[in-house]
Amino acid sequence: MKPFTFTDSNFDTEALQSNIPVIVDFWAAWCGPCRMIAPIIEDLANEYDGRVKVGKLDVDENQQIAIRYGVRSIPTVLFFQNGQLKDQIIGAMPKTVFVDKLNKLLKN
Repeated sequence: MKPFTFTDSNFDTEALQSNIPVIVDFWAAWCGPCRMIAPIIEDLANEYDGRVKVGKLDVDENQQIAIRYGVRSIPTVLFFQNGQLKDQIIGAMPKTVFVDKLNKLLKN
């Protein structure tokens, strides 16, 4: 399963109104560290399919949502549950960091 594509226009419906936890990877095509974590985001989309909505938001094309959440550096990955921002990761991190935060979210 490929990561979901979030946009300024679908974000509120697809992320904030989701009935399962949501991970949003704020990225851009020119960002090297973003390309480094792309395989991790794809793995998470596959491994948590049906339990977590995993997606990406291109900050060059969708600046309103990035501004709303104060995303100043990319990659930034935000974790949402029940429409609320619960956690974040800024910068490229190993997959274990993402998995730990996801598992905490799923326990709530």
